[in-house]
Amino acid sequence: MSASLSPLLTPATPVVVDHGAGSYVYDADGRSWLDFTTGIGVTSTGHCHPAVVAAAREQVGKLIHGQFTTVRHNPILRLTEMLGDVLPTGLDSVFYANSGSEAVEASLRLARMATGRNNIIAFQGGFHGRTFAAATLTTAGTKFRTGFGALVPGVYSAPFPYALRYGWDEETAVDFALQELDFLLSTTSAVVDTAAFIIEPVLGDGGYLPTPLRFLQGLRERADQHGIVLIVDEVQTGVGRTGTFWGHEPSGIVPDILITAKGIASGFPISAIAASTSLMSKAWPGSQGGTYGGNAVSCAAAIATLGVVESEGLVQNSAAQGERLIAGLREAAASVSTIADVRGRGLMIGIEFTDPDGTPRPDLAAGSQQAAIDEGLLLLTCGTRGNVVRFIPPLIVTSEQVDEGVAAWSKAVAAAGA
Repeated sequence: MSASLSPLLTPATPVVVDHGAGSYVYDADGRSWLDFTTGIGVTSTGHCHPAVVAAAREQVGKLIHGQFTTVRHNPILRLTEMLGDVLPTGLDSVFYANSGSEAVEASLRLARMATGRNNIIAFQGGFHGRTFAAATLTTAGTKFRTGFGALVPGVYSAPFPYALRYGWDEETAVDFALQELDFLLSTTSAVVDTAAFIIEPVLGDGGYLPTPLRFLQGLRERADQHGIVLIVDEVQTGVGRTGTFWGHEPSGIVPDILITAKGIASGFPISAIAASTSLMSKAWPGSQGGTYGGNAVSCAAAIATLGVVESEGLVQNSAAQGERLIAGLREAAASVSTIADVRGRGLMIGIEFTDPDGTPRPDLAAGSQQAAIDEGLLLLTCGTRGNVVRFIPPLIVTSEQVDEGVAAWSKAVAAAGA
């Protein structure tokens, strides 16, 4: 008997990768593709960065696994020390898990235990994972949350200030979303029942939509006023992806709980939540744990990743190359009537396809993404309607590679008839 992968795991491209190096992946015949997917924002330092490879190899020969409620190992202690240098002020306590979904679930448990309240408010278009509670929070598409019965109770969705969707300017959209949040707190989820707000600084699967800074500030104000925990989901936006180390930084706020994963270990599975010691201490005994959380090899890879991000100036490179990429993509879009928006922060950029009347065009997004493969460029789609193409280059991307990607994209859009 032979086995095969689940038929639900439909690949976005036909590429079978033999190896990767830097910003490129290669098949067994040596054909290369410029990888602007990075494993959905995971291989932040590029494929197989020598420092990360060396750190992982060395750690594999010393200790592969030491369960963190049984023993402590040096990589987890060193990683925690290094995170202390980059985490927002006051978030000095860290819990490790394996995936973004696990970290989201841990943040919800902590918020409910710390406040003694039950309800969680998420925002329309957010993506927080596929595990049960994380899927309940997720409204980036019904495919993530339907077909398996009742979801977790006590979760509510409030409008996200998606100006393009409403046909408004950003200020009007922010005013509306904050007013609707206040209305939700007055009509549906009473303040005394609301444990947390959870939001991404840039919506991921929901369409690569930057959260307006004033909206984040408004959430912080309401959280402070009502004793609500503000959870910022930095699974995809963190570690330099948006041109600052954390995606929420330009707003000037400090979250109560920060979630990180994806790019923190260049492809090794690890996630974490960070909070103040006083908040983290309110978690109940036994509520935090796990067999593989804070795995020694993943911690070693994360240590190396943070070292590379600092030594190679990758946060600054993300900001600079992001400006170059978005400028090039906007120039390429200028003559394409079905591209309604080119947006993003740093190296997290989305291109939205609609008809001039605003009707979403997922066919053009998918067609352009597929045509790009033939041009040697790997991309992904996203968005609640599937009409956004996302660009997620590695943080090591060069000016020449950005220009190569823009040129390939321009050809792909033309080939797709957009």
